[in-house]
Amino acid sequence: MKRFSKSHHTSLHEINITPLLDLAFVLLVIFVITTTPLVQDKHLELPSAAARPKDPPRKPNYVSVDAQGNFFLNMKPVDLNGLLQQLVELRVAALKDEQKQDVSVIVRGDSQIPYQYIRAVLDVLRQANIVKVSLATDSETSARN
Repeated sequence: MKRFSKSHHTSLHEINITPLLDLAFVLLVIFVITTTPLVQDKHLELPSAAARPKDPPRKPNYVSVDAQGNFFLNMKPVDLNGLLQQLVELRVAALKDEQKQDVSVIVRGDSQIPYQYIRAVLDVLRQANIVKVSLATDSETSARN
């Protein structure tokens, strides 16, 4: 019998930090890819889109703004206050409907109008608590012609 036997278990003298460094580098790469840089462009052409737009909702309502800044809801002229009232009425009617579908709105704006008109429409939609909002655009091919 041995008087002083060594244990088969040895203590850990160093910590392996390789998995920790791998995780840190992966997180760093993810953060670099997902953060968007600050873009300072002067020339913007927002009314065109390269991708095929999503399928329109079943019963869309259209809010249009023409080149003179006039507002229309489903081809009927309306001012901003009237737009808010009509959108609230549409939303209340949709809640009473058996299918309980949310009101969906597609905003169409002329490419020559100032952005403030579209922003005003989006503010009215937010006040009416309408969450299904899409912005209508033309495809790039039709915008080039």
